[in-house]
Amino acid sequence: MKKLLISLFAAAITTAVIAQPQVKMNEKEHDYGTFREEAGVQRYDFDVINSGNEPLVIQNIVASCGCTTPEWTKQPIAPGDKGRITALYDPANRPGKFQKSLTVYTNAKPQVHVLVIKGEVIQRERTIEELFTFPVGPVRFESINLAFTNIRKTEKKIRVMQIVNTSSAPVKVEFDQLPPHLSLKVNPETLKPNQKGIVEGTYDATKNNGWGTVTDLVKVKINGVVQENSYYYVSANLVEDFSSMTRDQLENAPVFNIASTNFDIGKMPGSTTKEVEFKFTNSGKNDLYIRHVKSTCGCTAVEQGLVGMPVKPGQSNSIKAVFSSGGYKGSVTKAIYVYTNDPKKSEVVLMLTANVDAPPATK
Repeated sequence: MKKLLISLFAAAITTAVIAQPQVKMNEKEHDYGTFREEAGVQRYDFDVINSGNEPLVIQNIVASCGCTTPEWTKQPIAPGDKGRITALYDPANRPGKFQKSLTVYTNAKPQVHVLVIKGEVIQRERTIEELFTFPVGPVRFESINLAFTNIRKTEKKIRVMQIVNTSSAPVKVEFDQLPPHLSLKVNPETLKPNQKGIVEGTYDATKNNGWGTVTDLVKVKINGVVQENSYYYVSANLVEDFSSMTRDQLENAPVFNIASTNFDIGKMPGSTTKEVEFKFTNSGKNDLYIRHVKSTCGCTAVEQGLVGMPVKPGQSNSIKAVFSSGGYKGSVTKAIYVYTNDPKKSEVVLMLTANVDAPPATK
C-alpha cells in the first residue's frame, strides 16, 4: 500500500511538471518574393499549434521595423488547437530587398520565438510632384534648397539641380538679386512645355565673408516677373582651407585650447540677462585667430572684439556672450559656434544652458 501511494504521488508530480503549453509552427520564415510597391501591404499568416497540454497564450509580438505590423490570436489557444500570427508588410517608399523579424512572446517554454519575413520591392514610378517637390508658378524644382555642403574659403564650387516646366507654354526662368558670391542659371534658360532643364549654381567662397553654415534666399523670375512669395534657398558650409599646409606647418599650428565647451548658468529669472565667459589659451606655436563667432539664437549676443585679432602662443583670452532669458521657461540650451585657424579645431561648438524661472507677475 505504501509503495502504491508513493508511485501515485510520483506520477502526480511528473504530470504537474510536464503540464505546459507547447508552440509548434510548420514554418518560421516566409518569402513574399518580388512584388511592386503599388501592390500595397503584403499579408501572410503563420499557423501556431498548441502541441502541449495547457492553454497557450501569445502574450506579445515585437516587429523589428515600423514597416511591419503584427496581428495575432488574442484568446488562449487550447491544447491541440490552432492560432494565427499575421505579418503585414507595408512597402510604401521602401524599394529594394528587405528582411524583417517578428519576435513572439508566449507562456510556453521556450518563451521566445522569432519569425522572419523577406522579399524584394520593385519601386513604383514616381510622379512629377514627388520628383520635383518645390513648385514656383509653372515650374517645379527638385528641392527648395540647393546645398553646396562644405566649401573651402579659397575655392569655387558648382552644384546642379533639375527643374521642369509643367505648363503648356514656354517658360523663361531667371533669378533675382543674387549676392556677389553666387551665380545661378537655368539651362536651357527657356523651357518648352513639359521640358526638363538644369539649374547650375556656382558658389565663390572667396567673395563671402561668412563662416560656417550660411544661407541665401533667392527670388525666382518667371518670364521676367519676380515671384514675390517664393524663395529658393542656397546653403553652404564655409570652412578654412588647410589642404596646402605642410607637415611642419601642421606641427607648428596654433592650438585652440578651451577650458570647457559647456557653461551652466543654473537658475535665472525670466526677462533677465546673464553674461557668460568661455576661457581659452593658444597652446600652439603660431598666432591663433578667431575667424568668426555666432550664436544659434538672437537671445544670445556674442562679443566680436576678438575676431581678426591675433592671440599669441601661450596667451589666454575669453569669448564673452550675454544670454537673455526673455520669455523662456524651464531648461534652455543654446549653441555658440566658434571658427578658428586651428587645423584640428576649426569649428568648436560652445553649449550654454540655463534653467529659467517664469518672470514675476506684474501688479
